[in-house]
Amino acid sequence: MHRRLALAAAAALCGTLVLSACSSDGGSGGADGSAGAASGPVKLTFWSWAPNMDKVAEVWNQAHPDIQVSVLKQAGGDDLVTKTITAAKAGNAPDLIQAEYQALPTLVSNDVLADIAKQAGGAKPQFADGVWKQVTLGSDAVYAIPEDTAPLAFYYRQDLFEQYGLKVPTTWDEFAATARALKQKAPDKALTTFSANDPGLFAGLAQQAGAKWWTAAGESWKVAIDDAATKKVADFWSGLVKDGSVDNQPMYTPAWSKALNDGTQIGWVSAVWAPGVLTSSAPDTKGKWAVAPLPQWESGASVTGSWGGSATGVTTGAVKSGHADAAAKFATWLNTDPQALAALVQQVNIYPAATSAQTGSLLSAAPEFFPNQPDFYAKAAEIAKGTAPAAWGPNVNVAYSAFKDAFGKAAQDKGDFGAALSTMQQSTVEDLKKNGFKVG
Repeated sequence: MHRRLALAAAAALCGTLVLSACSSDGGSGGADGSAGAASGPVKLTFWSWAPNMDKVAEVWNQAHPDIQVSVLKQAGGDDLVTKTITAAKAGNAPDLIQAEYQALPTLVSNDVLADIAKQAGGAKPQFADGVWKQVTLGSDAVYAIPEDTAPLAFYYRQDLFEQYGLKVPTTWDEFAATARALKQKAPDKALTTFSANDPGLFAGLAQQAGAKWWTAAGESWKVAIDDAATKKVADFWSGLVKDGSVDNQPMYTPAWSKALNDGTQIGWVSAVWAPGVLTSSAPDTKGKWAVAPLPQWESGASVTGSWGGSATGVTTGAVKSGHADAAAKFATWLNTDPQALAALVQQVNIYPAATSAQTGSLLSAAPEFFPNQPDFYAKAAEIAKGTAPAAWGPNVNVAYSAFKDAFGKAAQDKGDFGAALSTMQQSTVEDLKKNGFKVG
């Protein structure tokens, strides 16, 4: 379920900004199918990277002979974004695409996604508010239907917490105290690591703290990657890395997997898809991990960020061909219908964005790696309710690249994360200006 959160650089914005569709073809005036519905059965193409998505589409096809959907498997991340933009400019884009949330501003600004508020706006109550806001970009438009989500939580070795007399932290202050207490009791162990090789985690932590990295007003973008909320997060982790309370090694390496497997690292801030990673990276620890809500900045709060997730969008190409209504109908069905959600969970192995699927019988059994926590998905659903809205912009890839470079060096050197954050801010702003965006 983990989607690498990378994006292609955006081209210059057209017309008025992302908060309204970029052209009459992409706006709500055309998305109602007014271009003229084609006669006979409608044939739609859907680009998706998810395994077995064709099996889910077949469920739809059997019940809807007048609207047939063909799934074409694609690479994910920036490859799909680039390919879709190129196809749209050439006039041969698919009718539907699976897109990561942070890719939506890029796709909208390049006139790829249509506003389907008229057809699909009624789906809003089926999703957490913070998740729904990611597909509206802060406006009345609806550019996609949420498909899956990845709320952040804290995973910890239950057995080792008991062995060292540690309490599960509920605030970030407690988290820091726990990290330092563990070092005193077992100097060879670490509560977790600060990793700079996947910016999605840091973005999710900043999201939880209230950061809004990109906002748009009129025809201008405002970039606030170095806002107070993000500085708070950067300073917090900088302090832990500098005094050695947490490790500074990157995730997903053999050394990192070994640390998880042998108990050198006894905790991990991760998303709902973590059980799959732990299964492969720490196979000897099955049944020893537990999940808890993400520590909070304010005691008693229940806010989390996201690390991954995607949505199903209808393209402006579907508008031009008169297939927008049919495509929006499928996108809504895929992500809200009980039969479709069951297929997504069972065939595609995602954590659905629809809240009804998070709390129903579909996820009643815990992941196989967590036999000791039968209420795993019940806890995940409760955590997901507090998902904070994210604020993405048209050059996430540049910001993420700057993070890996600047924070990677700062973490390795146990240096100043504040300076790294300033570098990230500056690089993002300069790239927007270079590509013709107005920056306020």
